[in-house]
Amino acid sequence: MVDPLTQVVGLLQPSASFSKLVLAGGAWTVRRDDHGQPFYAAVLEGACRLAIDGEAEIVLAAGDFVLIPAASAFAASSLVAPSAGRPPPPVEVGPGVFRLGPAEVPPDLRMLVGHCTFASDDTELLLSLLPRFVHVRGVGRLAMLLGLVNEETRGDRPGREVVLARLLEVLLIEALRSTTGPTAPSGLLRGLADERVAAALRRMHERPTVPWTVAALAREAGLSRSTFFERFRREVGVAPMAYLLAWRIALAKDLLGREGAGVAEVAERVGYGSASTFSTAFARHVGRPPIHYAREQRAQQRSPAPLPV
Repeated sequence: MVDPLTQVVGLLQPSASFSKLVLAGGAWTVRRDDHGQPFYAAVLEGACRLAIDGEAEIVLAAGDFVLIPAASAFAASSLVAPSAGRPPPPVEVGPGVFRLGPAEVPPDLRMLVGHCTFASDDTELLLSLLPRFVHVRGVGRLAMLLGLVNEETRGDRPGREVVLARLLEVLLIEALRSTTGPTAPSGLLRGLADERVAAALRRMHERPTVPWTVAALAREAGLSRSTFFERFRREVGVAPMAYLLAWRIALAKDLLGREGAGVAEVAERVGYGSASTFSTAFARHVGRPPIHYAREQRAQQRSPAPLPV
């Protein structure tokens, strides 16, 4: 059986960019503006405050895990508010280990922190299907996985990039599936928590080549057409046909980019009866014809990667 969540995370193509252990003591604060870069952290010991722009401030305690799939601006601080003024920057006290707060105060917080990147050219669309913010309490597997990511990031062993990519996929899936249920915000996870809607979602992901209609998907869900349409839109946040179009275009971009498939082949593999019909839909959604998109992707793949600074 096809798992939509696994497919979405796989298409995001996560890779680790930075991982560190943070030690903090006394009064401290740190603010970041990561411009959409995914951020995740696990508190191993102690507690701190986390304030994300647009969200209510929360307290993170030992055993908590937090994931922000597209971080913008956020601030972490000690439970005791620091004094006014510009806070001192974090100090690296060892390889991949950073200290926050006055040096003379023993640390009372240990936290693993990481950033990753998504290589997908369709990141904005795929992230729109996921929660803006994930906070999980007491799931030890997440801290263990983040510890493995941190360990692998520090090393230089053969197969490092492949291992990191797989660890990050497992980490993201484990975090995201810990938030499924009717209380989740509208999106893929909430849709998968609804047995009827999930049946339709799985069919779309499993067989994108089928000429689906709302009526056909409603039959898969065991609901009337009108009930299914409203229930799907309420739980997932978009209408069924809009979701199907978005998913087909995401698959097409991946096939054109990573696999280098031809336009006619891609059209057939994502459910279009002809290359011209597919090209029209793709251009309307992406802003340029699929053949131009494929050429751009090949040119980017041939370009040498920038040297680290």
